[in-house]
Amino acid sequence: MARKNETVLLTGASGFLGSYTAEALTQAGYHVKLFDRVESPYLCADQEMIIGDITDLEAVKAAAQDCDYIYHMAGIADIEECKTRPLDTGRVNLMGTLNALEAAVAHNIKRFVFASTVYVYSERGSFYRASKQACENYIETYKSVHALPFTILRYGSLYGRRAPETNGIHKLITSAMEKGEIVYYGDENAMREYIHISDAAQLSVDILAPEYENRHIILTGNERMRVTDIMRMIAEMLPNKPALKFGEEVMAGHYVMTPYNYNPRLGQKLVKPDHIELGQGILDCIDEIAHELSGEKRVGDRYE
Repeated sequence: MARKNETVLLTGASGFLGSYTAEALTQAGYHVKLFDRVESPYLCADQEMIIGDITDLEAVKAAAQDCDYIYHMAGIADIEECKTRPLDTGRVNLMGTLNALEAAVAHNIKRFVFASTVYVYSERGSFYRASKQACENYIETYKSVHALPFTILRYGSLYGRRAPETNGIHKLITSAMEKGEIVYYGDENAMREYIHISDAAQLSVDILAPEYENRHIILTGNERMRVTDIMRMIAEMLPNKPALKFGEEVMAGHYVMTPYNYNPRLGQKLVKPDHIELGQGILDCIDEIAHELSGEKRVGDRYE
């Protein structure tokens, strides 16, 4: 149970996962400091916005003052972007994590929560995966050297409102509504465990319970589905009945059936029993994208 005098610093708070997690923390009773390079369009009245860069150690340390927890979610999260920007990926993802860890040690933080990925189990994911694996190693070593408690959250395929244009389901729906066809640049046998962003955010707060300290937690959907079946669901939901196509250029960095290769660092999967059903979640995404394509002005989660 959160106490009103407990404060969380959340880096990357203006982003997709960060903004939802910040809201879930606020609803749970925590005071939340949002840290990002730009102001969050989803800033709540009782949250504190701090403009800063995760690569600036002193700025991160200053933001972490008087905080009880750090949620580190800042970083370059798109696999394709990381693949073409390895230096920036190292600077932002790895050095940014080190800055957050240093701030945690400096201020005697109770728990360091890190947004990782299921790709850490894989040989795929290019420099994105490599950066997250390195970050996890540093976090575990900070625990060993500085006794810094942590929880590492390995997220799967997220979807929902506010998703960036690079998000998988967002791209499928946008392609269907704009072009009349759903194009997937990947293997037609690809499997995913989609989890709605709201469910992922709530679980990201639940892990502050004592039993999740110094644990690696997997946050993915409750069932595995083929991307092809997701494409068919979207096609049936839309009145224009878009065609299904697979791009000739397959994104080599993405896994097909599973992200898992042999890796001794096991994680426990945490599921939310009263989760948002995939079909309902996709319908909600369609509604959001329909508003976007109509040219309506976005104000938070509303359109005018």
